[in-house]
Amino acid sequence: MPSRTRASATTGPAGATPLAEPAPLPADLVEGLRRLKLGTIRRQGAEVLATAKLQRWTPEEVLRTLINAEVTARDASNQATRLKTAAFPVVKTLDEFKVNASSVPQATFDYLAALQWIPAADNLCLVGPAGTGKTHLLVALGHSAVQAGYKVRYLSAAELVEQLYRGLADNSVGRVIDTLLRNDFVIVDEIGFAPLDDTGTQLLFRFVAAAYERRALGIASHWPFEQWGRFLPEHVTATSMLDRLLHHATVVVTEGESFRMREARTRTTRSRS
Repeated sequence: MPSRTRASATTGPAGATPLAEPAPLPADLVEGLRRLKLGTIRRQGAEVLATAKLQRWTPEEVLRTLINAEVTARDASNQATRLKTAAFPVVKTLDEFKVNASSVPQATFDYLAALQWIPAADNLCLVGPAGTGKTHLLVALGHSAVQAGYKVRYLSAAELVEQLYRGLADNSVGRVIDTLLRNDFVIVDEIGFAPLDDTGTQLLFRFVAAAYERRALGIASHWPFEQWGRFLPEHVTATSMLDRLLHHATVVVTEGESFRMREARTRTTRSRS
């Protein structure tokens, strides 16, 4: 961006008489910008050119201003698209996560927040009771990853298995998995909330095996790993799945009282006082 102070094309320099609306761009330029899909330059070009003429910008300053405006607009649009595609159930941020009130070590939190494990295709496995911050941390990391330019997808384990079952019905399981793994970071929440049959277990294993060393997975479960046999009927498949999940992974065991129960009790105490 030019370093000199700029006045608006419609208001002119400080103290000057307001300028008339800038002349529109010639039709051929508008059509060319439309064909090149340079919508921001098409919308802002006339005003930028009027301001450039008033302030005597160099050609490089004009070009830089227009390109920066287009890049900024596209970055914002792409981020909005990634956020919508991620399908987060709620909005959570890392700033809202109370590390000191959780059982997540500060060093582990800082490592996860840096997001370097995502391009390395390492996994994050969160295990602990309900209400101890697993979903909050996963979703907050997902939001941070979206802002950093990564593609993210959130699903509950039930949603994932349902998608895979639908793929099984029309022989498109491979395509379903490939589509999910176009994302850099796939979050699978609530693993173990409902038991799986043999087919569901095999489908979940197939997804995990396909992601192994290719994409970063973030998973959360209230079951300790040694008890995954409670909802995965095939011991061999469960063992093979865990082997792939944990090979390149950060494992965080969350403990303590449910944040939701704690906040509910606090609200009740305040209402009585």
